[in-house]
Amino acid sequence: MAELKKILKGIDIKSFSGKRNRMISNIVFDSRKVVPGSLFVAVRGLKNDGHDFTGDAVSSGAEAVICEHLPPEPSEDVSWIVTEDSASALGQAASNFYGNPSSSLKLAGITGTNGKTTIATLLYKLFSLLGYRCGLLSTICNYVAGRELEATLTTPDPVQLNRILSEMVAAGCDFAFMEVSSHASDQKRVAGLEFAGGVFTNLTHDHLDYHKTFDRYLAAKKNWFDSLSPKAFALVNADDRNGMVMLQNCRASHHTYSMRGMADFRCSILEQSFRGMGLRIMGEELWTGFIGDYNAYNLLAVYGAAVLLGAGSREVLTEMSRLGPVAGRLEVIRSAGGITGIVDYAHTPDALVNVINTLNKIRSNNVSLITVVGAGGDRDRTKRPKMAAIAAEGSTKLILTSDNPRTEDPERILDDMEAGLSPEMKERSLRISSRREAIKTAAMLAAPEDVILIAGKGHENYQEINGVRQHFDDREELQKALTDK
Repeated sequence: MAELKKILKGIDIKSFSGKRNRMISNIVFDSRKVVPGSLFVAVRGLKNDGHDFTGDAVSSGAEAVICEHLPPEPSEDVSWIVTEDSASALGQAASNFYGNPSSSLKLAGITGTNGKTTIATLLYKLFSLLGYRCGLLSTICNYVAGRELEATLTTPDPVQLNRILSEMVAAGCDFAFMEVSSHASDQKRVAGLEFAGGVFTNLTHDHLDYHKTFDRYLAAKKNWFDSLSPKAFALVNADDRNGMVMLQNCRASHHTYSMRGMADFRCSILEQSFRGMGLRIMGEELWTGFIGDYNAYNLLAVYGAAVLLGAGSREVLTEMSRLGPVAGRLEVIRSAGGITGIVDYAHTPDALVNVINTLNKIRSNNVSLITVVGAGGDRDRTKRPKMAAIAAEGSTKLILTSDNPRTEDPERILDDMEAGLSPEMKERSLRISSRREAIKTAAMLAAPEDVILIAGKGHENYQEINGVRQHFDDREELQKALTDK
């Protein structure tokens, strides 16, 4: 319970009517979840406008309503708060309701197309190894001081987000690490949070089904950086052409990391194999079980963020050597027969080319790379032919298959992908809509020392077909296929 006037602190209010001293039991933005004592926030969504349901919310017992415009006949029994931006108000109200938990934590956010999950997860593991109690909000899983919570979205809604952060505070957490998706920034899910720092990884073709244009996608990322306070740090990848864009008009202290040129934090790869790689970070050498240039970038970002959060550089490097790959991110599965299987979440053209280039750098000329890849249904269709062409160009053999078809016909998705292949590419490709059969076929085609890449789903343990989720785990399927070979 919290008093309404305390919940409204920091919200830009255009008009107010009703009592300010009402006691609020919970905050909701879905009218179906209103109970007596609720504060209902009318937010404009992609499909529905919460303003159309203020009447339902009042009928269900809402004590107060935050909205951008009043209904024709507002109930006098309810407190009405009119604001310019309900979505931002929701974030601030949720933060106030839960006692502004982010201000009691050193909260670091990570944004970018690729690397968010890896960096956030590794920071959580690193600071746990350093002896701190920590929290994590990520695509794969949420953790509160070692206790696992299910993750449903890359960035939860503001109410759920602040509730979890308050649990972290109650559990005695010192640090919290979270992914900040472009959707979350655009929808103001992180409004009202106090960040100790923000990390930008890179920006490539993704989520254009939502943002429509690359400029709007870029703006969603930048808006979050612009919101960082002068007390926070902003750490960006200087090797990405959009890295310095993030720092423009950003009030936080500016910091950069790079593997190509001058920066505050620098790294180079000394050697790598399918078992790991040697790095030199700020003049110190480190062996890690990760592989790939982009994982070197991820580890460098982890190092930079850790130092900016106050950890000692020597301690950080020592504990970083103990970190292992994140589930479904260049995860290696080896068979008794000498075949190397790789499961990776790469589901964008840029991520896929990064993974394939990494594997091609390591494998020798007489070793084949067999790639299994699909594309999600009900999502950006423009990337389908691009991903197929990238996979075919960089692989010895290609198997096009289903990802999460959702409500689309899998064969139509494969048609879109196949349209990106040249006649020569098609000769080296197969089309198998069943993902299980595609993985089995890849294992059957592989000879000892060959490499199999299963791309697109990574850590996911389900496949969504006709709108229904059923258990499916690429790692389980690949392990079984290699064992049965």
